[in-house]
Amino acid sequence: MDDNVIQMPIDGVLDLHNFSPKDLRHLIPDYLDECRKKNIFQVRIIHGKGIGNLRRTVHAILGRLPEVKGFKLAGEGGGGWGATLVDLRKNDT
Repeated sequence: MDDNVIQMPIDGVLDLHNFSPKDLRHLIPDYLDECRKKNIFQVRIIHGKGIGNLRRTVHAILGRLPEVKGFKLAGEGGGGWGATLVDLRKNDT
């Protein structure tokens, strides 16, 4: 068993506070794939406000993924600029 495997709920909310930035390029696409398998097509990624480095990294990754229809910063009720809302494409059937 891989000691680096982290079990986490697939519920459409990904909080990045407990992850290393170096893990994001695999974590984000893997999480979004799992969401799509569960027919979750709107995801909130919590990256925090800080100085914006993590947000820019998240947005760069999202911009390269074909399954991402679009993304934007969350409004005041969803975390403001400390979270990003992601719209995913429906699964091909």
